Amino acid sequence: MLTLTSLGGAGTVTGSKHLLSHGGKRILIDCGLFQGLKNLRELNWAPLPIKPSSIDAVVLTHAHLDHSGYLPKLVRDGFRGRIFATDATRDVAEMILKDSGYLQEKDADYANRKGFSKHKPALPLYGIHDAERTVEFFSPVPFGESVQLPGGAVLTFRHAGHILGAATADIEWAGRRVAFSGDLGRYGDPVMLDPEPILEADYIVVESTYGNRVHEPGDTTELLGAVIERTVQRGGTVVIPAFAVGRAQSLLYHLWKLKTAGRLSNIPIYLDSPMAIDATDLLHAHRADHRLTPEVCGAICGIATYTRDVEGSKAITASRYPKVVISASGMATGGRVLHHLKVFAPDQKNTVLFSGFQAAGTRGRAMLQGAREIKIHGEWIPVRAEVDDLAMLSAHADANELMRWLSGFRHGPSRIFIVHGEPEAAEALRVRIDKDLGWNATVPRQDQAFDL
Repeated sequence: MLTLTSLGGAGTVTGSKHLLSHGGKRILIDCGLFQGLKNLRELNWAPLPIKPSSIDAVVLTHAHLDHSGYLPKLVRDGFRGRIFATDATRDVAEMILKDSGYLQEKDADYANRKGFSKHKPALPLYGIHDAERTVEFFSPVPFGESVQLPGGAVLTFRHAGHILGAATADIEWAGRRVAFSGDLGRYGDPVMLDPEPILEADYIVVESTYGNRVHEPGDTTELLGAVIERTVQRGGTVVIPAFAVGRAQSLLYHLWKLKTAGRLSNIPIYLDSPMAIDATDLLHAHRADHRLTPEVCGAICGIATYTRDVEGSKAITASRYPKVVISASGMATGGRVLHHLKVFAPDQKNTVLFSGFQAAGTRGRAMLQGAREIKIHGEWIPVRAEVDDLAMLSAHADANELMRWLSGFRHGPSRIFIVHGEPEAAEALRVRIDKDLGWNATVPRQDQAFDL
């Protein structure tokens, strides 16, 4: 009997971990960190309901932390199998996981020095050494090629759009075919490829990040330009919290379009995120995974001043001249952007511009909901700056695009499982699938097991 259990990403948009079990073998699809609400983050410290050493393989759909960020903890706690991922996902994951380990060590050290943690001492969930060790377990898999997994399972990756290397996972095992969407990207995105269809599946596991929303139409380049220009006119700075992989590169593309149109000519643009800089470099290394020509790729990579060192980042914060600052993390949960927010958020001349999904419990969600102060490094910071959102720049498929991908299957599955979404979004997608497609759709609970 083939069994599916969601150990994360069930009833929430973070911590994706979906377990397939058969004949004593276990394959984990994605292995993400819980983010956002404190009660979710605390789950990262709780032991998994199964021993990591009992997991035979991990299939990684893409490298974002909510899908990959628990891997170093899994390895440290005893996992010794292989991690199957596309070439680009392996490269991006190496960068993201090392950065995650480094930031956790640095945050713990900062909390101990400043004394604002309730834990004495504050400890990281894992460190950079754990991340470096995890990379050794990766086995790259080309798009479109079928590979053998432990226990006789067969895996095929197809393009999912979303970010560099992102894939859907098509797994045949024990006479069943299970399709995992991972995170699906947008159709017609100017940088990333469209999600590829999967024609057949007995069961589907689909994300629902935007299961209850449709992205507003609009010219992203024009809207971005308008926000920047009105901020600069009042002498302000635009701070853009951006995911280092995917969103930062899309922003550079739209800024390049504005520059080539003769706009923003004298406005400095800074990419203040070593990881985003490295991710931008990876566009050249994996040209088959995106739409950009080598010439355009080179042009957008040269549009900003790159800041790798801390002193350069501090100089950006200290400057009161109008500018655009792109910095991670995208939901303002950590990273250098917090230091920029501490300085620029209290001033009404400035703008904080979000460019994608903001999970519950994050500073980004709080600010978009009108919070007039946010807590950073144990200190309450007033928010007087203009706060805007370019939701259409999201790398996630909206409800209509999720339905478009599902409509690519030739036949309805025996059952579809709706995961990786907040409760309202997952339930809205379930109702729509039932109404429009007539499929048997279920929103799993955490640790709930299903026989397939």
